[in-house]
Formats: sequence, C-alpha cells, structure tokens
Amino acid sequence: MLANQCRAYRGGRDCRQTGFTLVELLVVIAIIGILVGLLLPAVQAAREAARRVSCMNNMVQLGLALHHHEFSIEHLPSGVLNPDGPIRNEPSGQHVSWTVQILPFLEQTAAYTQFDIGEGTYAEVNQRVRSLTIPTLVCPSFPGGSAQLGQAQRIGLSTYSGCYNESEEPIDVDNNGVLFLNSKIRHGDILDGSSQTILLGESIPTYNDLGWASGTRATLRNTGGFEALVWPREADGADAGTLQVGNFGSFHTGGAVFTFADGSVRFIASTVEPTLLRKYGNRADGQLLTEEQ
Repeated sequence: MLANQCRAYRGGRDCRQTGFTLVELLVVIAIIGILVGLLLPAVQAAREAARRVSCMNNMVQLGLALHHHEFSIEHLPSGVLNPDGPIRNEPSGQHVSWTVQILPFLEQTAAYTQFDIGEGTYAEVNQRVRSLTIPTLVCPSFPGGSAQLGQAQRIGLSTYSGCYNESEEPIDVDNNGVLFLNSKIRHGDILDGSSQTILLGESIPTYNDLGWASGTRATLRNTGGFEALVWPREADGADAGTLQVGNFGSFHTGGAVFTFADGSVRFIASTVEPTLLRKYGNRADGQLLTEEQ
C-alpha cells in the first residue's frame, strides 16, 4: 500500500512514502459497502416492478384468449368440464380446465389438437401435453418452476386461476362467478357489468397441485379473501381429495394482479375491503360497489 519514491537532488536523495494507509483503505471499503447496501433494495424493487409488468402482460394475453373464445364459440369457456360435481382436488374424472379450452387462442394449437378432451385430463394419452410448461401461464415472480412438488412426474403448473365464486364453496354448477363447472357464461350474463366482475386472478400452487390442465383448485379460486404467501408448501394430507378450493394470492408484495371481464388488468392490494373483493367475484349480485362497505 505504501511505496517509496526517491528523487535525486543536489547533495543527496529525497525519499518520501506515498499511497494509502490501512485506515484510509478501511474507510473506503466501508463507504463502498454502505453504497452497495443502499443500492441493492432499489435494484430488487426495479426487478420486481419489471416482473409485475410482465405478469400483467400475461394476464392481458389470457384475457384476450378468453374473449376470443367467447367471440368464436359464443360463450366463455367452462371453468371445468366434468360430467358431475362437486369437483374434488384429486386426479380422478374428466376435469378439463378452462386453460385447455383456450389453448388455440394462446398460439398453442398443436397442444390443443393433441389433447383428448373426452379421455379426460389425467389419461395417459394427455400426459405429454399436460407436462408442458407454457410461459404465459406462469408469473415471472414464481420461484417454483414447473415440476410438481412431491411427485415423480413433471406437470406444467399455472399461477393464474379463473374466478368461480365469491366465497369458499365447492366448485359446482351453481357458483356465482364467471368460470365454474360446465359454465357457458356470455357477457350478457354478467349483470353487474364486465368492468366490475373478476374473470381471472393470480394464485399460489399447492403441494398436491394437479397442473394447468386440471379444472380443480389448480386453476379455479374464489374471492373470499387473499391467500397468504407460503412457498414451498409442505405436504398436507387434507389437500388431496378435498372439496376446499382456496383464494387468490400472488408472489408480488402487497397484492395480486387481476383480469376483469371487460379485459382490463388491475393490481388489487391485499388490504382491499373484503366485502368489496367478494362482490367483484359475483357476476350478478346487483349490489353497488363502494369502498365503504
């Protein structure tokens, strides 16, 4: 750190020490450490903001796909196709999700043509399609990848779910959301107004998640509240076969991204009035939406 510099002058040599002392070096290192500590949160916040924008773009694409389905088939896709209900969270039954039904409108025509709807989601013939990871179905902030936890098979997951009901009830034919068992909702059936009714929202995959092709709690949620962020989820024996569905939730800080039936995409804070959130999940309750409930 110190170096001797000598220069000749008349009558002898002048030697002086130049450089940094140890104290000066430690001060510089401390200053750099403080600056890095101040900069890192800003960088992380910028990255999360970018991921949220990308997530909102995914939601826009899904909303457009659902609307294109409605234009082509004259109704929105069913939340889940199954001969009867209610729907249990188990790999048994037809359980074809709304996600499968909109594959042609997500530029996934090849996957759609290879998926045998009649055989059902869990049939061996559909395993290859079911294992696909579709980037549009996964939030960029999701840390879990596409492998199903606790299972040998790889199953493509989704962090986006359709709204089947305003509160916690089994998935069935009489739910009051937009996407539910064997539903065929048109925009004219959304009596509360498409700009005031949630179509899709973010969700947190569960331990026994059955993937994006399954029309269970894997792709359907209710607006009964916000689900706490717990990841990775530990094994839950009550999870398999349960009629419980669950709420929306996300890996973003402070709330989640939602797509409304009019195609608009909004970030709703987790501190939203619970009654207001439930009303957003009901397509035809006839009540006014106000913040003061």
